[in-house]
Amino acid sequence: MLLSASILQQIGFALLFALGVLWAVGMIRLLRRGRYEAAMRRDRREMRARYAPRGPRGPQGSSGRPLSGPELPGHGPAVPPELLGSVPRQTGPAGPPSECVELSPAERETFEELVRQLTSRS
Repeated sequence: MLLSASILQQIGFALLFALGVLWAVGMIRLLRRGRYEAAMRRDRREMRARYAPRGPRGPQGSSGRPLSGPELPGHGPAVPPELLGSVPRQTGPAGPPSECVELSPAERETFEELVRQLTSRS
């Protein structure tokens, strides 16, 4: 208990602190939920695009032909799935020029020792 602050100031500080904690917890929950829901929507869209019925075995429309794209209930146009990208090329015309560093015999020996130590741990 602070001796220099009145009881009202201490109550105000406690309430302000509690509200700050509640606000932070609420923001964290909202942000996490938003990320989770966005990932679920993306996964659902990818699965629909990947596994949408196509061809003569798919659902039949009123004209007797298979439904596809916007006609298929609950499905939009087939969107290619968003695949994970790979690491971009680091050499060639799109990347920086490659570099080569000559090591002295002592540096080469130290490097070989380091590689031996790291491979023996795994």
